[in-house]
Amino acid sequence: MYVWVLAHRPGKSLYSPISGSVVLPARFEMLCNLFYRIKMNVGVAHSEVNPNTRVMNSRGMWLTYALGVGMLHIVLLSIPFFSVPVAWTLTNVIHNLGMYVFLHAVKGTPFETPDQGKARLLTHWEQLDYGVQFTSSRKFFTISPIILYFLASFYTKYDPTHFILNTTSLLTVLIPKLPQLHGVRIFGINKY
Repeated sequence: MYVWVLAHRPGKSLYSPISGSVVLPARFEMLCNLFYRIKMNVGVAHSEVNPNTRVMNSRGMWLTYALGVGMLHIVLLSIPFFSVPVAWTLTNVIHNLGMYVFLHAVKGTPFETPDQGKARLLTHWEQLDYGVQFTSSRKFFTISPIILYFLASFYTKYDPTHFILNTTSLLTVLIPKLPQLHGVRIFGINKY
């Protein structure tokens, strides 16, 4: 689909009702000659009622997520008084705390959506893929804390203190992801 630019036709001057004929600078005339016909991008804007539903499936999101976790770990390893087991445990706990807050505690949407407030009482996890279970993005965000847990457990050599911290952190992120807990508020926590 094409839109015709009617601002200026080459070789003609514009008419202004106040001052009559207007002479345009040569540079503007050159731009009008170059961009006389502008192609519109039809079909590239999202038509989602709620953009939160598809943001985790967007291009490069999983790579950005993995790079962010890797950068967090490198920053923690670069702190001189943290040992390798402490850095892995902190990476796991900080990651899981961030994902819990981002996916399971914050409700609503940052966009003004025409959904009549349906997403207002839903967490980001419940909005993800319109609530359909076992999609690729839900599987990715369920498996990634498990992989991080295995790495943290391995590099801490299964030390009981680190193991308890990592296991507790993992469970606080995995339990809210269960399909049986979709829309459930235990003890009324985060109900409103």
